Amino acid sequence: MSSKLLFSAGIIALAAAAWHLLCIVGGPSWYLFARAPEFIIASSKQSTLLAPIATTIVALLMSACAIFAFSAMGIIRRVPFLKSALVVIAIICILRGLLGFTIVIKATQIDLWQLVASSVWFYVGCCFALGFVSLHRFQSSTHQSV
Repeated sequence: MSSKLLFSAGIIALAAAAWHLLCIVGGPSWYLFARAPEFIIASSKQSTLLAPIATTIVALLMSACAIFAFSAMGIIRRVPFLKSALVVIAIICILRGLLGFTIVIKATQIDLWQLVASSVWFYVGCCFALGFVSLHRFQSSTHQSV
């Protein structure tokens, strides 16, 4: 079960990475739709390098999340710091999801984008947390049987 959850988290991370890269191509209106920070939108409007560089960094980080998910599943070879990365990614994603929910709750009107994004990242965080627990249990059981 946890491998399916990790797989879905990895796919979501890859899709989010692709979406971020598409914002570079799409320009200011895409950044605006994606609720990018004002300074990123301004950078895109002014054609400075800040927006594409920052967006590429975020896309690379999201791609790294997918690599860790797929590594934990055994789809790709084991990467260094796998367990630690799963925990850190889980915490960051869960906090991102919870932060978004607090923004939605405090808002005067419902921001459907924020609600969906927060729900998705909370789900992804839970998938990584369950993936860590599953990997930890599997490794513990194989060490005991040796």
